[in-house]
Amino acid sequence: MVIFRQYIAPLIVVLVFFVALVAVSARIFLPSDMAAPAPIEEVTPQPKHAQLPSFTLSFVGKQYFLPSS
Repeated sequence: MVIFRQYIAPLIVVLVFFVALVAVSARIFLPSDMAAPAPIEEVTPQPKHAQLPSFTLSFVGKQYFLPSS
C-alpha cells in the first residue's frame, strides 16, 4: 500500500496533468475555424398557448375522456 501511495498515485496525477496539458495545447495547431468555440444555435420559442393532448382512460370496455385544459 505504501508503494501505491508514494509512487503510483503521484505518477497517475502527473500523467493526467500532462495529458490535459497536451489536449489544451493542441488547439494551437488546429485550423483557426476549428479552434474557435462552438456556435450557439438560436432556440425558437414555443407558442404561449400550446395544445395539450387529450388523454383516454379505459376500464373494462368503457372509455372515459379527460378534457385537456
